[in-house]
This record gives sequence, structure tokens and C-alpha cells, in this order.
Amino acid sequence: MREARLHHAELAASLRAALAADALTVLYQPIVDLHSGQPVALEALLRWRTADGRDVPPSKFIAVAEEIGLVVDVGSKVLRDATAQASLWYARHDVAVSVNVSARQLASPTFAADVLTVLAERSLPPAALIIEITETVLVDAAGELAQQTLTALREQGVRIAVDDFGTGYSSLAYLQRLPIDILKIDHTFTAALDSPGDRGVRFVGAILGLGSSLGVPTVAEGVETPRQAALLRELGCPLAQGYHFARPCPPEGILDYLSTPVAMRASLT
Repeated sequence: MREARLHHAELAASLRAALAADALTVLYQPIVDLHSGQPVALEALLRWRTADGRDVPPSKFIAVAEEIGLVVDVGSKVLRDATAQASLWYARHDVAVSVNVSARQLASPTFAADVLTVLAERSLPPAALIIEITETVLVDAAGELAQQTLTALREQGVRIAVDDFGTGYSSLAYLQRLPIDILKIDHTFTAALDSPGDRGVRFVGAILGLGSSLGVPTVAEGVETPRQAALLRELGCPLAQGYHFARPCPPEGILDYLSTPVAMRASLT
């Protein structure tokens, strides 16, 4: 236990230093139209490689950032970086950026105004930004202030996506109450499409049916094989994201990706 506490303290100190030194990097992964193959958005994914060359998983360092009160600063950094890149991509390629937001960010009474200010500084329309919240955040953020924040952003044209949908924290009541524009199916359901039998297909079909009944498009996450992509097309899934289409890459790689015809993008995956 003592070793675990020391490791946690060292990780927290290193994270503070990395944020101060702007050593955290943002990669981008395309979200594509399953039928045309064209990208419609790019999800901003935060990565951290320590000074000694170790890659720390986001699931680990984001949890630490939450515990030590840095998650708002980390989220702000991702928003600034992503919108700066979007200012180069949106007008030319008509792709939005999708940014993950924590419950603590949504709890700030100035969050909506801060987001709109950043967009204005980048000369970006609100349609160029998608705010992603996980199901856990959806539950935590079900208070009145969070609803007002999400509604205010949505009324200005910012879209709201629920990430990792189907992982066990969701409630249909929250989906009914909160302003939602996009559902993202958790990668575990996409992986289940390769399982024997049709149980995985039925689960994905049910989520797609829910999205359709709510009038919101659905993104299948974690698409890694041609078979998964083909099944999703047959099920009527409109959008997808995963290694089958492109791995997360730095901004310069995204510029190459966006400039490459769809038929030639297989070499970039």
C-alpha cells in the first residue's frame, strides 16, 4: 500500500509538471460516414509520454487528474488545442472536432460561455465542435446546472454526444431529459459482432434502434475489421470510428489523411 501511495504521488507530481510544460499531446481519430468513407469529425484524444519515455494510459492519468483537481485544466488544454486545429480543418474539409468533457467542467457555471469564447477566438462556428460526455458523466451531470450548460451550448449549435453508450451507467430517463445529438456505441459491443451467434448483432441493432427512435445518429466505436464495418452497414449504422479506418495520429497526419482520396486511405490505417 505504501508503494502504491508513493507511485500515485509521483504520477501526480509528474502530471502537474507535464501540464505546466505543455508536454501532454493531443492526437485525432476520424469519425467516418460508413457508406461514403468520408470523415465527418475528428475526436481529440489526449496522450501522455513521460520524460523517461513511458506511455501512461489515459484511463490512468485522467483518473489522477480528477483526484488532484487538474481535470478542468487538462480539459481546457484539449479544448484549446482541438479548436486551434479545427480552425485549419473545418472550412476546408468540413470536419468538426469532438472533445471529451468531464463532470467537473460541466459543473462550472461559466463553462458554456468559456466554450463559446474559445470558438469565437478561433473564428469557428459552434457547428465545428462536438462535446462528448461519457455515460458516467451523464449520470453525474444530471443536475440542473449541467442541463442548463448543455442546453445553452446546444442552442448555439454545439452538438452533444454520449460516449461509451451501453456500458452500464446509462438511464433512458437521462437521455430523455438531457439534450443529446449523437450516441456512440461502446467498443465492447462492436467487438461482440465477431462473436459466435447473433447476440452481439442483436445488441448493436437494439442500440441503433434506440438512436433512430430518438432521432440522433449513432457512431460505432472500436471498428477494427472489414467484417465489423460490413455488419454495421447492414444494420444501418451511419457512422463509425476505429483502427479499420484510421489510428489516432498527430495533426500533421490528419492533414495528410484529409487530403487523401477515400480509395487510397487504407494505407493510412
